[in-house]
Amino acid sequence: MASSTKTVLIPIAHGTEPLEAVAMITVLRRGGADVTVASVEDKVGVDACHNIKMVADTLLSDITDSIFDLIVLPGGLPGGETLKNCKPLENMVKKQDTDGRLNAAICCAPALALGTWGLLEGKTATGYPVFMEKLAATCATASESRVEIDGRIVTSRGPGTTIEFSITLIEQLFGKDKADEVSTILLVRPNPGEEFTFTELNQTNWSFEDTPQILVPIAEDSEEIEAIALVDILRRAKANVVIAAVGNSLEVVGSRKAKLVADVLLDEVAEKSFDLIVLPGGLNGAPRLASCEKLVNMLKKQAEANKPYGGICASPVYVFEPNGLLKGKKATTHPVVSDKLSDQSHIEHRVVVDGNVITSRAPGTAMEFSLAIVEKFYGREKAVQLAKATLV
Repeated sequence: MASSTKTVLIPIAHGTEPLEAVAMITVLRRGGADVTVASVEDKVGVDACHNIKMVADTLLSDITDSIFDLIVLPGGLPGGETLKNCKPLENMVKKQDTDGRLNAAICCAPALALGTWGLLEGKTATGYPVFMEKLAATCATASESRVEIDGRIVTSRGPGTTIEFSITLIEQLFGKDKADEVSTILLVRPNPGEEFTFTELNQTNWSFEDTPQILVPIAEDSEEIEAIALVDILRRAKANVVIAAVGNSLEVVGSRKAKLVADVLLDEVAEKSFDLIVLPGGLNGAPRLASCEKLVNMLKKQAEANKPYGGICASPVYVFEPNGLLKGKKATTHPVVSDKLSDQSHIEHRVVVDGNVITSRAPGTAMEFSLAIVEKFYGREKAVQLAKATLV
């Protein structure tokens, strides 16, 4: 009997858009795909956009003879150009097309890679808005759809469409039931493309000097989309974001085995002051954050100083609730653990801000969560501008 496992290749390069890559890796793994992340550079570590480091599983040069059910290209610059200029990757993608297997690309990659390689002739495809003219020159119809399927080629637009794109790829590989199951777990946005909103109570001004100083702690099994969305969006807003690893290694393996790299160990910044401390979730990652005494002490000091702190997914339940950090506050969390919140009045809300505390629900709410933080620091106009730029 043929194996029911579906294999996926995701190539990455210096300058790859990390949120797109991480979302594709983790969502496809949630769907049951065997995903290989391959660096097209000469080492497995790559410097992705927004000073985010990623670590691939292997070098592309070591697997050029391998066959995959799907090859999917992330965007980002100069990463998209590097993928386009990688001849072994071009050969693999062209063979994939000839053999009738799936190819997919997002952001600049449909125009730069698939289009340049001649794979979009006669096809309808979409891509990042500034690449639409280039795309139109390489395909039959340039579409503004958030996700476009034409035969065995699937294309999409940018960071804010990546989860929808990845869910579509799960449907192509495994069928609609599996896609719906993963979509439900992630809490995919019901109204993609519409202006984002959040619930706010006890409105207070979040202040900072010069540039917001933001700490994003990560641990083994942290939820990767939630961590990278925060860093990606907040660095786009020009905040100074420090990724700090809880433990003894800068390299951290997330909940779906994506390899993340911190800027520092938490121990190195435990005495520093931040305008915001904000935690990703993960059903196993959040308890690891909760077990870090230094981090809990930092959060308690943050609360005592009336300075903002936040958490998404399981972090409000495992880190905030047991340490009195939600006392008198309305909050939300992931549905799987929401019964553990003492006040469940706001658990259906996707993002809740109550004074200096911000909480959210799941990977599918992570960009709205991040944009709400941008709005609290910089105002609505900048947040909406970033939402449009990232296609939220």
